[in-house]
Amino acid sequence: MKNSSLLLVILTTVSFFIISCSKNETATNPNTSSVASCEGCHTNYAQLKLVFTPDSITGGSSCGGETPHYEPYERVFINGNGFDAFKKSSHYKIGCVGCHNGDGDTDDKKKAHSGSFLAHPTFTQADSKCRSCHSDEVDRHKNSLHQMGWGQKRKVCLRMGLKDASEYDKLPQTIKDGYEFNCAKCHAATCGDCHINRPMAMGGGLMNGHQFIAKPDMINTCVGCHTSRGGHAFLGVGSGTKPDVHLTKANYTCVSCHSKDEIHGTGKFVEQRYKYDQLPKCVNCHPNLETKNQYHAVHFNTFSCQTCHSQTYNNCGSCHINGHGSRIPSYMDFKIGVNPIPDAKPGFKFALVRRALAAPDEWELYGFTSQPNFNAVPVYNYTSPHNILRWTERTQVANGKPCFDACHIVKEDTTLRNKKWFLFKSDLQLDYEKSSSSGISVDDKVPQNWLK
Repeated sequence: MKNSSLLLVILTTVSFFIISCSKNETATNPNTSSVASCEGCHTNYAQLKLVFTPDSITGGSSCGGETPHYEPYERVFINGNGFDAFKKSSHYKIGCVGCHNGDGDTDDKKKAHSGSFLAHPTFTQADSKCRSCHSDEVDRHKNSLHQMGWGQKRKVCLRMGLKDASEYDKLPQTIKDGYEFNCAKCHAATCGDCHINRPMAMGGGLMNGHQFIAKPDMINTCVGCHTSRGGHAFLGVGSGTKPDVHLTKANYTCVSCHSKDEIHGTGKFVEQRYKYDQLPKCVNCHPNLETKNQYHAVHFNTFSCQTCHSQTYNNCGSCHINGHGSRIPSYMDFKIGVNPIPDAKPGFKFALVRRALAAPDEWELYGFTSQPNFNAVPVYNYTSPHNILRWTERTQVANGKPCFDACHIVKEDTTLRNKKWFLFKSDLQLDYEKSSSSGISVDDKVPQNWLK
């Protein structure tokens, strides 16, 4: 199983190079059939290079680092085993024009893409293009977190003084324009983004010869979007970490825990992911945890499971919108704070928190040098890292040491050992972090005899 985990990590690193190798092969073996059709043109690498329109904006980055760049003709070139599989599917029988509109009987690019042509049919036309066969999925997904990005919109709305993400349309138009240009590129996934295309964070374009993939590929789809938060943690890519035990011991993928009902949503507005009633729970697979051992008996209703069983995880801070990137580079850390969302995650007094991208002036390029209610949301968010181990730096103690030796704050001479695990006000570096996140610091919440 170790070899399996290592292979997944390697695939994450080199998947881009595998694709580029196939490009060289196809460039020397171009399709020579007529280009006076959608298929004839898009299976002809030389023709696509001849007629392509260069990107007006190139480059970019995501939370996982620099976004790989594919030329426009590479993003729409279809070939290989994926295309062979597509030709045998029911989707192929619909025909290119059936989904994309336009004119399918011409070698004139402008005419082919004229009229009501749709480059991404599922982005705006899922009801008319997908619903006749996939009504349940479309009806659920159209109001889902993946489609609408409600979790991200919630923070924007709250910090701008609105009630929640349901009032997104009340935001100033400039901020909505900025959100669509910057945030929605990743925080708005359509049917095609999971089942046909590479995620934008991985460069966009067709993933596998226009093949429709029912179960999204963990590496190229799930990790492609959820890179630094979920994927790299799960695979053990983070410096000094190991792959999640659910991967190494059970060979789980993302959909082993996250069902299609959760991913597609319920069709109802849910303001953030931790309020989904379809979320997986540890107790679904690990019953009777509360009485499993003495540690659980003491802490089950005090700490989230990840508080003890997660490894260090990725953090970052101080976001600038539209090209400036994060002012504070990402880094590995581990912080236990007061549960910042007790309404969504009741039962835990303490939970892991992650420093997230936020700054009062993040919308400055769109006319707002500050946000009227920035402190409505802490800069440190509730988090549930996907890097679980049974034995971590907090659950494993040396022989002869008490059970709490690796997690409780212990005074040794003038040093407070294990204090690093907890979020104190002294850890808040920037003024706006102090004002927004002091309420979830543990200064007066941990036993005071720990600090004396």
